[in-house]
Amino acid sequence: MSDVEKSQDDPDNENERRTLIWVLLINFSQALLAGIVGFLAQSTGLLGAGLDNLGDSFVYFASLYAVGRSATAKSRVAKLSGVLLVAMAVGLVVDVVRRFLSGSEPVGWAMIVVAIINAATNLVCLRLLRSHRDEGVHLNASWIFTTNDMIANLGIVLSGIAVIFFRSQVPDLVIGVLVAGIVVKGGFEILSSAKEAKQSGSAELAATEK
Repeated sequence: MSDVEKSQDDPDNENERRTLIWVLLINFSQALLAGIVGFLAQSTGLLGAGLDNLGDSFVYFASLYAVGRSATAKSRVAKLSGVLLVAMAVGLVVDVVRRFLSGSEPVGWAMIVVAIINAATNLVCLRLLRSHRDEGVHLNASWIFTTNDMIANLGIVLSGIAVIFFRSQVPDLVIGVLVAGIVVKGGFEILSSAKEAKQSGSAELAATEK
């Protein structure tokens, strides 16, 4: 079976491709905002959100390759997405430990403002992806990414409030660990979906060859 499942000019594929381009641009903008402010504000939570969005951007770019292709090709993209998320989570935990040992002074109000902005743009992404989430494992992975981002940003808002109230770095470090946990959970969900899609694709191929 060819990797190409439908014509690349299929109207459904064009609509899917357009959606992925939009969420790619939104996530890359989020990554820049959270990464820059997170670095300046010494916030592990924001840096984690920025890394997550950067990883999402790469995944959306890879998902563009999967548009109109076979279930096997989509499964490969989803598997790459899952592995990338788990790897980023490990890197975030390392940064949390480093900041715990070396100390940091996160800026609570900066965390709150950036997280609210990113949560609002997550809602836009969810609206764009809603009608496509059942059209392939790669798009379901995109839905999981964005849902995880929404949860993480709401957590960062609460963490920022706690940082201001308690005047401590601990809430920021805690949300950093929680974001890492959310990312790992999403990564394993995607890997599980990719495995199921691959098995389904193999079964369809076997049935076609009979």
